[in-house]
Amino acid sequence: MIKIIGLGPGSEEALTLGAIKMLKNEKRVYLRTRIHPTVEYIDSIGINYETYDDKYESYENFDEVYNSIAEDLIEKHEKFKDEDIVYAVPGHPLVAEKSVTILIELAKKRGIDTKIVPAVSFVDALMESLNIDPIEGIKIIDAFDINNQILDKRTGIVITQVYNKFIAAEVKLAISEYYGDDFEIYFVRAAGIEGMESIRKIRIFELDRQCDIDHLTSIYIPKDLNVTKDFNDLIEIIDILRGENGCPWDREQNHETIKRCLIEECYEVLEAIDEKNEEKLIEELGDVLLQVVFHAKIGKDEGYFNISDVIKAICDKMIYRHPHVFGKANVEDSNQVLINWDELKKKEKGYENYTDELKHIPKNFPALMRATKVQSKASKVGFDWESVESAFEKVVEEYHEVKDVYKSNNRAKILEEVGDLIFACVNVARFLNVDPEEALSSSVNKFINRFEFIESTASRRGLKLNEMSLEQMDELWDEAKKNNIN
Repeated sequence: MIKIIGLGPGSEEALTLGAIKMLKNEKRVYLRTRIHPTVEYIDSIGINYETYDDKYESYENFDEVYNSIAEDLIEKHEKFKDEDIVYAVPGHPLVAEKSVTILIELAKKRGIDTKIVPAVSFVDALMESLNIDPIEGIKIIDAFDINNQILDKRTGIVITQVYNKFIAAEVKLAISEYYGDDFEIYFVRAAGIEGMESIRKIRIFELDRQCDIDHLTSIYIPKDLNVTKDFNDLIEIIDILRGENGCPWDREQNHETIKRCLIEECYEVLEAIDEKNEEKLIEELGDVLLQVVFHAKIGKDEGYFNISDVIKAICDKMIYRHPHVFGKANVEDSNQVLINWDELKKKEKGYENYTDELKHIPKNFPALMRATKVQSKASKVGFDWESVESAFEKVVEEYHEVKDVYKSNNRAKILEEVGDLIFACVNVARFLNVDPEEALSSSVNKFINRFEFIESTASRRGLKLNEMSLEQMDELWDEAKKNNIN
């Protein structure tokens, strides 16, 4: 059997009688490390032991160290089959002791019995020193795993194994993104060890500036509902607005009534990007996120889906569409990624032919964008013009067809031919690697700027636009062009 003993947070008083008895009675005693205050007491009572401190010098990271320790203990158990093995670790064996977790798992696979001899953990000592009631919620995080953890202002957080200034700096960067640089936390060293304990309030930006950071260091981040706003706050706000005592307008909305809002907000995001206005971009992205959460809340109210379903769906899609990242597929470059993406999408959507792909391009897309996507997909199977010159010829052909019908009373035919002309222009733009939506938007902006020049120039000259002739306005338009008004 492998007996796993906790040595407590560091004071000899925290050792249990059972742990002391076992340490004295067993011959094969192994400590994860002797760098722990309790070891002085173990030395004083004459217990013989070996340590794994040399492992820390032999491997590049702690995962390798802990795996090596666990494997060695299994080997020793096999070697000394007639004797129990004792493995002693700081604190409680099941609190922030990864080597123990690995050891138990290995022992299960080998059919080896294990026994846990519990102890007071550093978390117990920390809660006592800070007068924390764990019923209000405590989350314990390993500093080495900080970047994989979700921080939450709704509960107190203990971060363990802040061994040195380098790790402290990593922790500081991770938590400051959520709480801010000036949020007050507790720096805790040697919790529960008389004469060594040091607990003090510091601000997050000061964390890696502490002079006494060592293997006994942890930090405690107190619960504070007002420190920031997060995704759960947004969900709660929408719940309130849609609730019985919320906003009458918000309660009345459904997917149909607010669908245009999503389009409008997306365009405002694009405008913020074009303006390179980061503050505006933050605001507009927030408005888009609001629309997503709002639709999810409507889905929840109607009993069909909720925000968790939305998040799960996009997570599953991203993993499925990136087998070169999350699976075993290999790609040579980003073009191969796009090819794989399209193939996976066909399989996922159940497209049976190329026409299915064209039909599933959303009809609510802006027409220029939809035309570009339809043409691009048709081009992939070779249905395309041979050159941009051929596309130009098609524009001229369609132009003449518009001229042939524009004086008629056949409105349907005029609509058709004008649409064909615009569609042909999209082909030219695509061949020239120009986004037709962006090109047309730029032309609209240019028109507005030049019209503004006409109006302001006319005003300075004492003229009113509605009293000017077209020739006069054309002259001012030409001035705008000469002045490079775009």
